[in-house]
Amino acid sequence: MKHCLITGGAGFIGSHLAERLIAKGNRVTVVDDLTTGRRENLDAIQDHPNFQLRVGSITDPVLLNDVVIGVDVIYHLAAAVGVKLVADNPVKTIETNIYPTELLLRLAALGGQRFFLASTSEVYGKNPKERWTEEDDLHFGSTSRPRWAYGCSKAIDEFLALAYQRKLGLQMVIGRFFNVVGPRQVGDYGMVVPRFVDQALDGGPVIVYDDGGQERCFAHVSDVVECIIKLTESDITVGGVFNIGSDQPVSILSLANKVIEKIDPSIETQFIPYREAYAEDFEDVRRRVPDTTRLESAIAMKPGRSLDDILSDIIRWKRELREQGKT
Repeated sequence: MKHCLITGGAGFIGSHLAERLIAKGNRVTVVDDLTTGRRENLDAIQDHPNFQLRVGSITDPVLLNDVVIGVDVIYHLAAAVGVKLVADNPVKTIETNIYPTELLLRLAALGGQRFFLASTSEVYGKNPKERWTEEDDLHFGSTSRPRWAYGCSKAIDEFLALAYQRKLGLQMVIGRFFNVVGPRQVGDYGMVVPRFVDQALDGGPVIVYDDGGQERCFAHVSDVVECIIKLTESDITVGGVFNIGSDQPVSILSLANKVIEKIDPSIETQFIPYREAYAEDFEDVRRRVPDTTRLESAIAMKPGRSLDDILSDIIRWKRELREQGKT
């Protein structure tokens, strides 16, 4: 049995990771301040003897020093969440993403823990390539555009993690997430799939930003969690950076149409400009598609669940919540 610490473990991805680690026979401690994470995400394991929830902020150094004691593996998932939150509060984004990460890396280097750093496709910025590989250059926009604060801050996290690995031998691996979706994800912070599903279940319209020509790849959270665990447990991945996501692109308009088709084909689509959804200075990325060659080579798998299957799973979950009066 390993003792695993998950920061942000009451969140969407973190809660699924916690469940999977418990199921594999590990002991799990979750740290979450429950601002974007939810206690009910952990309902399935909250009474398990190998599970503990510590409610508190990762910006609290006393708490972090305390929770790493006796831990074997650290999964650092806590971060500012979602495009809307980042655009609305870049200061919180930077503070939440950088300072706690540096402290956790230092503690892990001193304590000898394995370390998984959750990063993001946002670090690629506006890279114009058709598919992004882990060694590609980062292309951020102007500092006057708060939209890039998230990607820049996570890139600094990566630089820090790699520096600790090279200088102090930290056993760490970095995973860059590409549009992870599934049950428990909410649309409050700009997440497109749960937002589309909620709008369709409400009778529409399904609201598409800009022209809907943006291309994204959507991976089911269960696939992503398996990749996280395999990457962290492997010796050959230490010091590596890996894209984690589906490599099958779909336009946002096509995504909206798929959701509508599954729920009610009579629902209408409505288009609104970015300035109405976010702000006048908002800037988006037209295409975001990962190359997963490195991931497949390292762990012999990649997220592969089909979009139709993913959407059906999310719609089923949303309908169950509505039947239970929880949304």
